[in-house]
Amino acid sequence: MTTYTPRLDLPFIEAAQAQKHVTHNEALERLDIMVQLRVQQFEATVPAASPVNGQSWALGATPTGVWAGHGGQIASYVGDGWYFITPGTGWRAWGLAEGALKVWSGAAWNPVGLDTNDLNNLPGVGIGAASDPANRLTVSTPATLLNHAGGGHQVKVNKASAGDTASLLYQTGFSGRAEMGLAGNDNFSIKVSATGGTWRTALTAMAATGGVQLHHFAQLVPGTAPAAPVRGTVYYDDAGNVLRCFDGAVWRDLF
Repeated sequence: MTTYTPRLDLPFIEAAQAQKHVTHNEALERLDIMVQLRVQQFEATVPAASPVNGQSWALGATPTGVWAGHGGQIASYVGDGWYFITPGTGWRAWGLAEGALKVWSGAAWNPVGLDTNDLNNLPGVGIGAASDPANRLTVSTPATLLNHAGGGHQVKVNKASAGDTASLLYQTGFSGRAEMGLAGNDNFSIKVSATGGTWRTALTAMAATGGVQLHHFAQLVPGTAPAAPVRGTVYYDDAGNVLRCFDGAVWRDLF
């Protein structure tokens, strides 16, 4: 009676056994299939019409033809016939058709490492730092690059309703100093704070009209006339202490 190894099910050569080469060659054939396992395809169900000696397939649950009844096994074409091996949990195989390494779980061939779907619906991602429930994407680096893919590039900040906030917040030591965006309405505003507690709105661009509101004051640094003004250009003339506007032909003093 032939006995077998516990892990790979290789036949032992028994004492005083006749035709020992048969048992030895069977073990070599199994090793040739299992070691550095490579299959033509995972979840295969239809036998190859012209298999090449040494080719193997990882069979699906309900294969057909000469593979019928061998679901989940490895089918290898050896010599002039099919040889079937049941994979053990943890076996790995490279799929030529898929270009992927997979591991047998005992019920299915699963990708090794990260699959594309593993990167979806993550609870959080931290790069150089740890994410948390509020900051689900946390990046701690000297710089962050968002590059184009051949054309333009947009950064989208979306809010659920007009009463919510969609903004960019600038901080010093995690204390807010400036914020711009849609804060509590759909008008674009710029706010500043000296302490992180008291905020002042500096400018608001009205969504309905496009008009701009200055909430406090604007200061034009005194200087000289721009070299190439266009109609409507305004500057504060340093020499004459006068506010001037270009009408398209000449400079006009506003006061």
